Amino acid sequence: MRVQALPLDATTYQRHSLHGEERLWVEKNCYFDVWIELVHALGCDPHAMLPVTVALDFEGDQWTFYKPPLDELRDLYGIDVNEMNAWRPMLEHALEHLAAGKFISVEADAWWLPDVSGTDYRSQHVKSTIILADVDTDARRLGYFHNASYYQLEGEDFDRSFQLTERDPAFLPFFAELVRVDRLVRRPPAELAALSRTLLRRHLARRPSNNPVARFAERFRRELPLLQEKGLAHYHAWAFATLRARLGRGTDGAAPALARRRRRWRGRGSRSAGAGGGRLRNDIQRRQDLHPEGRARGQREAPARIGLDLRRVVAGVGAGDGHLGCDRRPSRLNGARSTHVASRTLSFAPLMSDEGEPAAAVGLAHRNDR
Repeated sequence: MRVQALPLDATTYQRHSLHGEERLWVEKNCYFDVWIELVHALGCDPHAMLPVTVALDFEGDQWTFYKPPLDELRDLYGIDVNEMNAWRPMLEHALEHLAAGKFISVEADAWWLPDVSGTDYRSQHVKSTIILADVDTDARRLGYFHNASYYQLEGEDFDRSFQLTERDPAFLPFFAELVRVDRLVRRPPAELAALSRTLLRRHLARRPSNNPVARFAERFRRELPLLQEKGLAHYHAWAFATLRARLGRGTDGAAPALARRRRRWRGRGSRSAGAGGGRLRNDIQRRQDLHPEGRARGQREAPARIGLDLRRVVAGVGAGDGHLGCDRRPSRLNGARSTHVASRTLSFAPLMSDEGEPAAAVGLAHRNDR
């Protein structure tokens, strides 16, 4: 028996440009990634749901794990998402709901997800979010959205993902959400851009009241001995919760990159945005002119990987060499409070254009993410 919420082929599926291989951060976070791809697969533009990325805060041991707010998915695209009561085996839920044209967003064990071969697949039991779209019980095959694309698993991976063999009586069902698209709305670009701009203003009003980058810098200084003591395994987990979301060597984290992409999309979305887009570019250029050493460094350095060697982090403390060295020189550009991290300005208050759009989600917006 085969049921499909959407007819897709994992071998020919074309991922959205936000997940293009040229992106500095191809993957953002597991939850946001699957929504980019599902919205794209449904024929809608995911750029409109990116405003949430401008309001990140440093929570003490991590940056905000940003997700598209469910009410915004409904307002932008007519997609309705609610928690699903997994009161029976997940496969039974999948067969019923996918046949009705619904999707299921569910936490999964990455041990059984072949698309992460080389990292977690068959090596680590790590929770991740996938969206079920196609189930074939006869072929023991599942089509699913995960991270940056649409994939397929089968055989033992299918059996273990659905707990069909070696059932553990102590196993607790993963958190799941039911995704209804029967009221899907594909809005004209101008209408979608207008709705997104309203959301942007809402999220800009939610920005932290003080500089989270400065708080992160202070926490990093205190935790450096612990990072040294616990080694690379601890560092990689720490880096995922911090550097990947907000900061990185020679560039910014995944969320600021998304915020810049949303700004560029808005600039292309309507004729009236043309002049404003020019002002935004000029604003960024003025800012780069104030920090030519950072601009040159961003152009010549290769993008950092999240798994950079721990020794580089340690060696970079207090240094102006593009690592995570931090100094506390204050800076104010166009009224945006900021702190200098690794000789680069990382602003927590995005620059604003004359039209009220953010010119950059961070201080010095390197041109690595196009």
